Amino acid sequence: MVDILVWGGIALALIVGFRGAEIGRAGELISGAGNMASLAREFTRPDFADFPLYARQMWLTVQMAIWGSALAVIFAAPLGLAAARNLTPLWLQQPARRLLDILRSVPDLVTGALFVAAIGLGPLAGVLALALNTGGVLGKLFAEAVEAVDPGPVEGVRATGASPLAVALWGVIPQVAPLWISYFLYRFESNARAATVLSLIGAGGIGQPLFDAINSFAFGQASAIVLMIVVTVTAIDLASQWIRARLI
Repeated sequence: MVDILVWGGIALALIVGFRGAEIGRAGELISGAGNMASLAREFTRPDFADFPLYARQMWLTVQMAIWGSALAVIFAAPLGLAAARNLTPLWLQQPARRLLDILRSVPDLVTGALFVAAIGLGPLAGVLALALNTGGVLGKLFAEAVEAVDPGPVEGVRATGASPLAVALWGVIPQVAPLWISYFLYRFESNARAATVLSLIGAGGIGQPLFDAINSFAFGQASAIVLMIVVTVTAIDLASQWIRARLI
């Protein structure tokens, strides 16, 4: 009965959202295919005349993603442990969960704008915005990983009279470490893309040259920048696979 209600609720949500999401306009993709093709042709002639600038900005974007992801782990790990239902009491678990909800619900652009107002333009505002949002996402994923652990080792550590911190360190973290690493690497890859959008608010990175190129209809330059982003994200993905294969 519960399954029927769940799947029925999902189906109802899709039906109700059909008009609001304008799914009925999907047919316009066919009628507008000519416009799409014309624009796509503009992107087939990448212009790498400003390659040194693009390379510097792309590297800056990667650095923002690295630091944003690393800072996120610092508070995502304790919050993830605190939010796990099988590890902490309700009075600690619920505030931790609500804090994680807030962190991942506020858009990066809003958080970034607040940091820009506080510390001015530059990459640091983008790093802090990425750290907060990523921390909220990782914290939830970390908590769900903790909730799925084998209770045997946890109870074994508890039986020795260990403190809650020792239980987490010796009974939980060894079990969840592979998943936590995998989640971190995925979010790092995602942040390499997300950091480009933060350039809209002056947080630095490759996004600003990309938006300038699009706004000035310099599609050759935009194409070159998009290609650099694709190559960079692909390289990060390959590096992440290599790291997972050796650490997990």
